[in-house]
Amino acid sequence: MAETNGKFDFAIDRGGTFTDVFARLPDGRERVLKLLSHDPQNYRDAPTEGIRRVLEEETGQSFARDQPLDTSQIGWIRMGTTVATNALLERQGERTALLVTHGFRDLLHIGTQARPALFDLVSNPQKSISNVTCMESVSHSGSTGESLEVWQELDLQRVEQDLRRVQSKGISSLAVLLLHSYTWAAHEKAVGSLAKRLGFTQVSLSSEVMPMVRAVPRGYTVCADAYLTPKIHLYLTEFSEGFKGGLKDVDVLFMQSDGGLTPMEQFCGSRAVLSGPAGGVVGYAVTCYGFMEKKPIIGFDMGGTSTDVSRYAGQYEHVFEATISGITLQAPQLDISTVAAGGGSRLFFRSGMFVVGPESAGAHPGPACYRKGGPLTVTDANLALGRLLPSFFPKIFGPGENEPLSTEETMKHFRTLTKEINQYLSTNQSSSSAAGGHHSEMSVEDVAMGFISVANEAMCRPIRALTQAKGHDTSEHVLACFGGAGGQHACAIARALGMKTVFIHKYSGVLSAYGLALADVVEEVQEPCSLKYEAGSYSKLDSRIEQLSQRCDQILCKRGFSSSQINIEVFLHLRYEGTDCALMITAAGHPRNAHSCMSGDFRTAFTKRYLKEFGFTITDRPIMVDDIRVRGSGKSGIRSKVQPKAGQKSPRPIKMTQCYFEDRYLETSVYLWEDLYCDHSIQGPAIIIDKNSTILVEPACVAHLTEDGDVCIDVGTGTQQCVLGTELNAIQLSIFSHRFMSIAEQMGRVLQRTSISTNIKERLDFSCAVFGPDGGLVSNAPHIPVHLGAMQETVQFQIKTAGGSMQEGDVILSNHPCAGGSHLPDLTVITPVFRDGMRAPVFFVASRGHHADIGGITPGSMPPHSTCLQQEGAVFTSFKLVTGGVFQEKAVTEALMAPAQYPGCSGTRNLRDNLSDLRAQVAANQRGCQLVGELIASYGLEVVQAYMGYIQSNAELAVRDMLKDFARRRRHETGSLEVEAEDQMDDGTRIRLKVQIDEQQGSAVFDFTGTGTEVWGNCNAPRAITFSALIYCLRCMVGQDIPLNQGCLAPVKVIIPSGSILQPSQNAAVVGGNVLTSQRVVDVIFKAFQVCAASQGCMNNISFGSEKSGYYETVAGGAGAGPTWNRRSGVHTHMTNTRITDPEILESRYPVILEQFSLLPGSGGAGLYRGGDGVTRKLRFRSPVVLSVLTERRSTQPYGLHGGKNGAPGLNLLHKMDGRVLNLGAKNTISLDPGDMFSLFTPGGGGYGSVDEQDGDHQLPSKRRCL
Repeated sequence: MAETNGKFDFAIDRGGTFTDVFARLPDGRERVLKLLSHDPQNYRDAPTEGIRRVLEEETGQSFARDQPLDTSQIGWIRMGTTVATNALLERQGERTALLVTHGFRDLLHIGTQARPALFDLVSNPQKSISNVTCMESVSHSGSTGESLEVWQELDLQRVEQDLRRVQSKGISSLAVLLLHSYTWAAHEKAVGSLAKRLGFTQVSLSSEVMPMVRAVPRGYTVCADAYLTPKIHLYLTEFSEGFKGGLKDVDVLFMQSDGGLTPMEQFCGSRAVLSGPAGGVVGYAVTCYGFMEKKPIIGFDMGGTSTDVSRYAGQYEHVFEATISGITLQAPQLDISTVAAGGGSRLFFRSGMFVVGPESAGAHPGPACYRKGGPLTVTDANLALGRLLPSFFPKIFGPGENEPLSTEETMKHFRTLTKEINQYLSTNQSSSSAAGGHHSEMSVEDVAMGFISVANEAMCRPIRALTQAKGHDTSEHVLACFGGAGGQHACAIARALGMKTVFIHKYSGVLSAYGLALADVVEEVQEPCSLKYEAGSYSKLDSRIEQLSQRCDQILCKRGFSSSQINIEVFLHLRYEGTDCALMITAAGHPRNAHSCMSGDFRTAFTKRYLKEFGFTITDRPIMVDDIRVRGSGKSGIRSKVQPKAGQKSPRPIKMTQCYFEDRYLETSVYLWEDLYCDHSIQGPAIIIDKNSTILVEPACVAHLTEDGDVCIDVGTGTQQCVLGTELNAIQLSIFSHRFMSIAEQMGRVLQRTSISTNIKERLDFSCAVFGPDGGLVSNAPHIPVHLGAMQETVQFQIKTAGGSMQEGDVILSNHPCAGGSHLPDLTVITPVFRDGMRAPVFFVASRGHHADIGGITPGSMPPHSTCLQQEGAVFTSFKLVTGGVFQEKAVTEALMAPAQYPGCSGTRNLRDNLSDLRAQVAANQRGCQLVGELIASYGLEVVQAYMGYIQSNAELAVRDMLKDFARRRRHETGSLEVEAEDQMDDGTRIRLKVQIDEQQGSAVFDFTGTGTEVWGNCNAPRAITFSALIYCLRCMVGQDIPLNQGCLAPVKVIIPSGSILQPSQNAAVVGGNVLTSQRVVDVIFKAFQVCAASQGCMNNISFGSEKSGYYETVAGGAGAGPTWNRRSGVHTHMTNTRITDPEILESRYPVILEQFSLLPGSGGAGLYRGGDGVTRKLRFRSPVVLSVLTERRSTQPYGLHGGKNGAPGLNLLHKMDGRVLNLGAKNTISLDPGDMFSLFTPGGGGYGSVDEQDGDHQLPSKRRCL
C-alpha cells in the first residue's frame, strides 16, 4: 500500500518548533528538509509549505502559496503532530463539559489524591475542563459477565435539562463517564445519542474511547478526548483546505501514540498526545534493531527542552496508563519516559552544587549564544567546549535573525558564573580543607564540562529506570541516538551506562518524520473481560478473540490491504487473582498446546514475564483476564532505494579544531557526513556534522559508516582511568548526589515490582534509603514523608545494639517505636554493606513498607482504641530476618503469629503477603548493596564516603542559609529571633513548640517542652516521628531541590520531653501517632514559622473487613493556604502521599458500594487566599464487616493565619438501615450490617489573610470547577 509509483510521497513531523519533512520522489530518490512550524509572515501551515517547496523544486513548476495545491502528483501523506500535545500542555483545548455519575462530580479533581510534588506547598494544578454532573447509576449484566444491579434507572429527562443548561453557556463538547460503563455501556450510549440530538458537536463516551476498568484514568482519557479532538479536527480542516479537493483523492494517515498510523478522519485527541515522539520510536526500531543483530535498543531523543527515552526489543513496548502534563491517559501508547534535560536546559550553581534544569530557556529567548539575552544552557556549555562550531550553523540568530551563534556571549556568561563559583568555593575553603582537601580555582572549561557531566548523569537516570526496573541489563543495549542535541552526548552516556555501541541514523535529525514513512497502519479493538484463564473459559476466550480479529481484518481490508499484508496480534491483560498488577501479554513465541486457548500459551508467557519483571510467581493463585486486545497491522512501510556510497580513500577532515575533554583540550578532526563513505572509520576525538545535527565522537571511540550511510560508534572505556581524590569537587558533588539518589530510587522500583500487596505495589506506601557507616541518612527517595527521618533512627539503633554482631549476609527486621519505628505495620528491613577486609559495615541500605496486617485486636492492624503496643500487632526490635544469607521463614512466621497470645488479639491475618513483601524488601536492599558496591568499585571507598559527607554538608548548608534568611527577616520585622506555636489534639493534648534561632550560625533549637503527656490511647508519636516531620518542614521551607539526608538536621537541636506524647514510654500504643500526631507536629512547625495555614491535620484512616480479608485506605482533605496561594482541595497533605483505590476496583473486589466521593464545598477556610476543601466519601456495605475509623480534627479546626478563617472540622457518621444516624466520633470500631452506610467528611484547610486586605487587583478564585 505504501508503493505509489510515479508520485511524491511525504512523511511530515510537525513539532512545536520545527517541522521535519521526508519526501520520497517519483524516481526513488529521497529528500529531507526542516522548516519553522510557525512563520506566519511567510506561510500559513508548515507541512503544506514543506510539500509545496518539494513539488516546486523537483518539478520546476510554480505553486502559489495562497492557492490550494494540486494533489495529482501526490501519492500519500503521513503526519505526526504536536497539535494535541501543545493544546494539553498549554490548556488550549475546547471548552468541555463532563457528565458523570451522581455523587462523583469531583472525581477527576481528586484523582488518586496523591500530590505530584512532595515538597511543593504552592502547587495547585489548573486544568481547564469545566464539569457538570447528573443523576445516574449502573445496571444489568455487563459484557464482562459480571453481575450489576440496578439502583436507579436512567433519568433522561433530567439529563436533557442538564445538557441544555450546559449548551446555554456556549459549551458544545461533551465527555461522558458513568461508573462501570466499561462493562455496561447502554446508559452512556443513551446519553450520547441524546447529546448528539441536542446538537453537541463532540461527544466522547468513556466506554468507546477506552473500555477498561478504573474510572479515574478512563475519565481523564475521555475528557482529554473531548477536550482535544475538536482542536485536531479544526487543524485537519485547515490542513485539507490547503489542497485542491480537500485531499479526497490522497491517502492521508496520522501517527497515533501507540506507533501505528490511522486514517485522518479517525485521528482523535486521546490517542494523539504522543503522535510526534512515536514516529521516532518507529524510526529507530525499524532501522536499528535488524542492523544490530536484534540486540535490544534504547532510543535517546534529546531535544531543546527535554529528552525522551524508550526501549525496543523486537516488539513495541506499550503502556496503558501514563501521566502527561498532569493528566493520566488510559490508552495504548508507547512507553516513553521524559526527563527535563535538553539542549535548552538552564544551568545553575546552588549552595555549592551544579544544577541542570528543569527550567528551560525555550525557543525565545533561547540559550545565551542565540544573542537574545537568554541564560546559560547545555547548548552554551557544548559551545564553550568547542563541541559546536558556529561556522556550520545558519545565520538565523540575534534580534534580526541574521547573525551566527555567539561564542562571545556564551563565554561572557560563563566567565561571570565561573567567578561566582570560585568566590563561593574560596569562601567555603575552610570547611573543605577540614575534610582533608583544598580548593583550586576552576576554569571556564572546567565549569562548562561540569555542567555537561551533570546533564549526562541526569539523562542516565531514566534509562536505568526503563531497563533495570523491568529486569533488563542496561549494558546489553544499543543506544540509538536522534534529535538535534543528542549526538553531542551519546558517547558519554553510553560509556556511563556500560553500553558498547551507539547507532545514529543518517536521518537522525528528522527521524520522527522518517519513522512515519516506515510505520504500519494499525487498527486496534479491545474489550473488557472478567474470566479466569483456565480450561473452562478457553472456548469463550477463543470466540471473543475470533470476533475481534475478524473486525480488525475487515477494517484493514476495506482500507486496501490484502490478507498477506495484514498481521493480527492478540493480547490478554492478565493478573493474579487478588492483585492489582496486570500485564498486557502476547503469546508470541509460545504456541498453543492442549492446555491453552487457540491463540497461544498465554499462561507460560505470563508467568515468564512476571518472573522476569517481579522476580517471583504466585503458583497457587488463578490468573484473571481483565481485557482482550487485538491489534491488526497493515504492512505499509517503504523500503529505502538509496544506493550506498563506497570510496577507496581514507576520510579527510575538512578542518581541525580544539575540543575540551575532561581536563584538557584535544586536537579534534571535523568531517562532513555527506563526504563520508560506507567503508570509512573515524577515530575519536572527532566531530561529524550534517545539516540537522552534530555528532561528537569522543576519545577511545571509533565511528563507522554503514552501507546505508548511518553512523555506528564503538564506545571504548577510555585510556584514562578516572582518578578522583577525597577533596571536594563541586562537579562530582552534583554527580554523586544523582548517583546516591539513583540508588534509593532503584531500590524503590525493585520493591514495587517484587512486592505482592496492594499497599506497597499499588498504593506505594513504602520508602527506600541509603545510610552511612554511622547510620546517618545519605539519600532517601521522596516516597512517604513520614518515613523520611524515622529510618535513620532505626538504623542507628541497630548499630548501637547489634553493630558488633552484624555479619555479611545478615538482614535485620525492626518496627518497635523505641528502635526508631513509626508504627508497627511499617516494617523496616536493614541490610549492612560490607567490603572485603573490613569487619564493620561501610554503608547501610534499608526499606520500610506498610504491611496491611500484622495481627493485633482489629483487622488491618490500625485499631482506633489500642492502649498498649501489644494490641497493635507483631513487634520486632532487632530481629535477624536473614542469617548468613538464609531467610528465616519459620522464625519470622512465629513472630508474626505471636500477637495471638494476648487477650483479644490475633496473629497476622495475611501471612502469605507478609512473607512475600518481606522477601521483596530484602531483594530491594540487595539491589541497593549491589549498586553501592559498584559505586565503591568505581571510585574507591574513601572517595565515596568523602562525598557522602560532602552531600550531607551541602544539605546542611542549604538549611543554614534558609534559617539565616528567616532570622534576618524576623529580626527586621519584630526584633526577636524566637518563634513559638501551639496546637492541640482532639482530646485536648497540647503540642507546644518554641524555636530559638542563631542568625550567625544559621542554627536553631526546636524545644517541645510544654507538650502534653503520653495519652491513654494510640496518638502517642515515637521520637522518630518528630524528626520526620521536622526534616519534611525544613525541606519545604528551603524551597529548592536539595539532597534529603541527615545534613538537613545538622543545624538543628531538638528537645522533646520524655514521657510526653512525642516521646512516650516503651510499650505505649502508637498507631495513631504515625498517621495523626505527625500531621499536627507539621502544622505546629509551619505555624511557628508562619509558612502557611493548617492543612487537614489528619490522614483519615479507614479500614473494614473480617477475619478472612480486609481493606485499608487513607482519605484526602483540604490543604492550608499560604501568603500568595490558594490551596488544593481533595488532596493528601504533608506526611502522607498514598493513592486511593479506584471506585470501580473498590466495588468489584470488596463488599461495598461507593455512593459518593466528592469535594465538600465551603469546608476550606475563607481568607485573602482560601484553604482547600475536604471531601465527602460515602460507603454502603453489602455484607457484615467490622469498620474501624482512626481520625483527628473532629473537634478542633485547622487554623487560619493572618486573619484567614479556620477550616471546617471533619465528621464521621453512620447511617443504619433502620433510619438512625450516629456520630461515630474521631476513633471507633463497630460491627456493621448489610445496608449500613458510613459517611466520611474530611477537614478543610485553613485560609490565609483577611478578606478585608483584598485590594482591587486581587480577585477571589472563581467557583467554576476545574479538572
